[in-house]
Amino acid sequence: MIAIIDYGLGNLGSIQNMIKKIGENSKIITHPEELSEAKKIILSGVGSFDTGMNNLIKRGWIEVLNKLVLNDSIPILGICLGMQLMTQSSEEGFQNGLGWISANTEKFNFDTNIYKIPHMGWNDVMFDKDSKLFNSQDFNQKFYFVHSYYIKKIDNCDVTFKTVYGEEFVSGFEYKNIAGVQFHPEKSHKYGMKLLENFINNF
Repeated sequence: MIAIIDYGLGNLGSIQNMIKKIGENSKIITHPEELSEAKKIILSGVGSFDTGMNNLIKRGWIEVLNKLVLNDSIPILGICLGMQLMTQSSEEGFQNGLGWISANTEKFNFDTNIYKIPHMGWNDVMFDKDSKLFNSQDFNQKFYFVHSYYIKKIDNCDVTFKTVYGEEFVSGFEYKNIAGVQFHPEKSHKYGMKLLENFINNF
């Protein structure tokens, strides 16, 4: 089962519809105990860092996610806020993150009005190295972004994608069974569909 976690934030229906177009089945999970049958997990999110972490804590997700992801090595894909929640902390709030990757989430801060915040719309994704989600032969890919916070660098895992918006930032990473993307594959048409297909089949 491909489990899409419902913790009160995210484009869950859009993700499920995209997975359906690929020809796969998924289930939106609202209770942590339902995750026991999951073969793959998707942690999406739209909103603030502290709200996301507080929702995960209050709804009882932290312990089961740590067990499945860190102990049982169930593959998980973080999307947008879901990726940021995997970091240690964020400038957006005061809560600790899940801490699965050695990175902190920072706020875009530009000295010019050329770059609007949030970073919204289509942008190029550069391949830092081949990955299970995409490889360098799939060049000239564009994905849809909506975010005001970003990850500048990650110390303990493979940075697979980078994007430039005023400055270069991490738009995708892989670490063992954990992957994250800053963009929204569910809004990125054929490119997003291919990425989700690769996550389902290759991770």
